[in-house]
Amino acid sequence: MEEVLQKIYFNNTVQDYAIATGVIVGGILLLRLFRNNLLNRLKAFSEKTDNKIDDYIVAGIERFGLPILNYAIVYWGVHYLNLSDRISRLVTVATAVVIVYFVIRIILTVIRKALETHVGKQENGEAKLKQITGIMVVINIAVWALGAVFLFDNLGYDVTAIITGLGIGGIAIALAAQNILGDLFNYFVIFFDRPFEVGDFIVVDDKRGTVEYIGIKTTRIKSISGEQLVISNSNLTGSRIHNFRRLEKRRALFNIGVVYGTPLEKLKRIPEIITKIVESEPLTTPDRVHFAMYGDFSLNFEVVFFVESSDYKQYMDIIQDVNFQIYEAFEKEAIEFAYPTQTIHLHKSA
Repeated sequence: MEEVLQKIYFNNTVQDYAIATGVIVGGILLLRLFRNNLLNRLKAFSEKTDNKIDDYIVAGIERFGLPILNYAIVYWGVHYLNLSDRISRLVTVATAVVIVYFVIRIILTVIRKALETHVGKQENGEAKLKQITGIMVVINIAVWALGAVFLFDNLGYDVTAIITGLGIGGIAIALAAQNILGDLFNYFVIFFDRPFEVGDFIVVDDKRGTVEYIGIKTTRIKSISGEQLVISNSNLTGSRIHNFRRLEKRRALFNIGVVYGTPLEKLKRIPEIITKIVESEPLTTPDRVHFAMYGDFSLNFEVVFFVESSDYKQYMDIIQDVNFQIYEAFEKEAIEFAYPTQTIHLHKSA
């Protein structure tokens, strides 16, 4: 038995191979026991707590910690052997690749969780989480590119020429795709500055509608006439945008004209009549009713009140009901609405 264990193959004895195999198999079995027992208990405990940090820690151990430890066990077992220069170099490269891969994955996971937490605390956070996908695409490209440069540098390659080439190529790409990069930059502006969000009713120049989707290059708006408007992010951020999301109440202002010849007593009652009508409506706050001016063919009253609602349909329903009640009240009081007329006085000559 001793002779078998001492036989040498590829600069290592059979005993060395057995020890390396034992280290690898034993270590992996211990990790499996840890996962099936202790880690599952930690996961069950973290799910019962209100704190999310312990959930992230346990998920991080399961997603990143265990694979890293598995590779570390294999690495220790292999390095127990006397390796040739070529195999040793191969193991070193593989280790560098694994380290960079997991470091990048951890960084991207932390960034994504931070963005999700930041967006989740905002109003309508669940709907906005879809926007993170576009941002993460850009972040993924940038982080993986930096990780690749870092890996090549640590493997002994001259990355100066690579960085120089990327710089020249980047300038050429930037010049050729100015509009695309401009829209991409403005996507970040919209995401972080939040001039509008999905679900907001906005007016841009002569276009108006509800924001349905905010993409990396374009934003899609469902217009009030039903069609979908696709507008580039650069055009949106460079325009004056009327956002009605934070509108809490609407101001109603209109004029009512009554005919000349209406008795003074009835004219004085008109402000009182209209004020009572506005007060009787739910979600309305009267402001003022004044005999404002003498018109060409009417005595004009100016009516102002507020509707405590941001819903335009509800606002118009209230305006309609107020108008109906004013018409009904004027009929009862025999107050006539004015309309454009001309009176011609003829004098008979002697």
